[in-house]
Amino acid sequence: MNISQTLPSTLTDKTVVIFGGTSGIGLAAAVQAKAAGAKVIVIGSNAARAEQAASEHGLDGWRAADVTDSQALDTALADILQVDHLVLLAGTFVAGTVRAADLDYLHRAFDERIWASINAIRVLGDRLAKDGSITFISGSLADRPNAYGTAVLAAASAAMEALARGLALELAPVRVNTLSPGPINTPILGKALGEGRDAFVASLEQVLPLHRLGTAAEAGAAVVFLMSNTFMNGAVLNIDGGARLV
Repeated sequence: MNISQTLPSTLTDKTVVIFGGTSGIGLAAAVQAKAAGAKVIVIGSNAARAEQAASEHGLDGWRAADVTDSQALDTALADILQVDHLVLLAGTFVAGTVRAADLDYLHRAFDERIWASINAIRVLGDRLAKDGSITFISGSLADRPNAYGTAVLAAASAAMEALARGLALELAPVRVNTLSPGPINTPILGKALGEGRDAFVASLEQVLPLHRLGTAAEAGAAVVFLMSNTFMNGAVLNIDGGARLV
C-alpha cells in the first residue's frame, strides 16, 4: 500500500454506542463519530438531556439508564441488533477519604466504572462485533493520585486500565483500549470543584506545559481515534497536554 494514501473512514455505517455521551467528552466523541459516517446512539443518566443531545446534534438515537443497574442496561441495549464500537465514559467524580466517607458512596467509583462496563459487555454478548472495539476511560489520577480524597477514584481509574488489558486478550479479536484524559474543560470539572473552579484552573494553567486545559473536542477526537485505528489494542492513550510531565 502507498504509505501516503489516506485511509478510508472505518466508522462509515458502523453502530457506535456511547455511555456518557450526552455531555463533555462523550458528546464530543458522538458528534465527531457521526461526522465520520457512523450511526451513533448516546446513553446518559438523564432522559431529557439525552434526548436533547441527540436532537440538537442529529444523532441516531438516545437512551437513559443508570449504569449501575444491570436491568436498566439490558433494557437500554435490548433493541440494538449489533454494536460495532462500545464507548464507556460514564462515571461521576467520587471524592471522599477512606476513613470518613460513606462506603456506599465510595463504592460508586467502582460500580460506575468496573461493574457497569462488565455488565454492559455481558448484556451485549455476541452483538458486539468481532472486528469492533471497546473504549474505557480512566484518568490522570490512575498515574498521579493526590491527597484530596481521591484514593478510591484513583484505584478505580487504574483498574479500568488493567481491565482493558485483560479484556483485550479475553475478548480478542475485539479491540479494547482506555482513554486517560488529564485536565479537560468539561462540565464534570465544574461539578467537582464548585465555586473554587476558576481559581483552581487559573493556578493550574500556570504550570501546565501548554498553559491551558484541553477541550472536550480534543479528547473526543482521541476517542474516535481509538475506535477507528484498527491496530490500537490494549493501550492507554493519554491526552493531557503534557500534564504528567509537571
